[in-house]
Amino acid sequence: MVGLAHALAAARRGDRVVLFERDGYAVGASIRNFGMIWAIGQQRGAVNQRALRSREIWLELGAKTGMWAEPTGSLHLARRPDELAVLEEFVATTPAAREHGTTMITAAEAARRGPAVRAEGLLGAMWSPTEVNVDPRRAVPAVAAHLAEEYGVDVRFGTAVRGIAAPRLSTTDGEWRADRIVVCSGNDFATLYPEVFRASGLVRCKLQMLRTGAQPDGWQLGPMLCGGLPLLHYAAFEDCTARAALDARMRAELPFHREHGIHVLLSQTADGRLTIGDSHAYAATHDPFASEEIDQAILGSLREFARIPDPRITERWTGCYPSLRDGRTELVADPEPGVTVVNGVGGAGMTLSFGLAEEVLGR
Repeated sequence: MVGLAHALAAARRGDRVVLFERDGYAVGASIRNFGMIWAIGQQRGAVNQRALRSREIWLELGAKTGMWAEPTGSLHLARRPDELAVLEEFVATTPAAREHGTTMITAAEAARRGPAVRAEGLLGAMWSPTEVNVDPRRAVPAVAAHLAEEYGVDVRFGTAVRGIAAPRLSTTDGEWRADRIVVCSGNDFATLYPEVFRASGLVRCKLQMLRTGAQPDGWQLGPMLCGGLPLLHYAAFEDCTARAALDARMRAELPFHREHGIHVLLSQTADGRLTIGDSHAYAATHDPFASEEIDQAILGSLREFARIPDPRITERWTGCYPSLRDGRTELVADPEPGVTVVNGVGGAGMTLSFGLAEEVLGR
């Protein structure tokens, strides 16, 4: 996604662009995610503004291409007083969110807005209208096709870049020259500029996700949903003083969830399936195996706040993405003149990449 975003930003500036992708089609983190354009969870200030700019671009692309991009908004559901306290503090202390329509609503209103909301035991919710739901497996190829058709971008799938000595690139499809080279290599830290990655602090985050089949009778989720655990995951809530009490309770009551970085969200795909997740484990290298215990913990948490017509799971997968663990939201480095490395957007690639690309190329 990061590479597609930079190709689009460059093409819109009038540059002639070639996009090299090592695989025959997208198979990595760009398609192994919720499809959530999740501005509400991003760090307050400049990063949130970047997310909102990305949101604008997603909606523009949806209008131009017919790609499914639904401005569904989101509901953070509070079932315990400490969860409600964090949400209320966030709304009260974040004028920018309020200006975009974020507000606290009653349990009854949340149930009216979200047909999957489990109303019993619900204390209240935070409604945010800024979130957009896309279908990653359709959106990524749709953006690539749009780049080629609208801007003449030369999209070369199945072509690996083996080495760079700017302005020259050596690829599996011959030698190339470019005035500016942007390296968005995702989880590959070894092929290009390994010294940059060794010094970067990047690790890999492994996650587990699940998906149901298409829901019956065209049932629609509406707003994307989450419970209390994401309040401990997303940077938007880090400055809320009420978060400390929530963290302490979660560590005492849900030690397995906290150990495995489980926080539960629910989104939908263009054909009506529901995407559920996820977990987070951080290391330089991960084993390739999925844990059924983690999957069951995710599903158990989902059942506490959501009720869906057909919960049968039809797909499971693991994903992996580069992550910075020191609070930085991206890695941008210039290892030699004419070359920029962009990586480390973590689990917010769909949410931040379009806005970030405009900033990087505008430097």
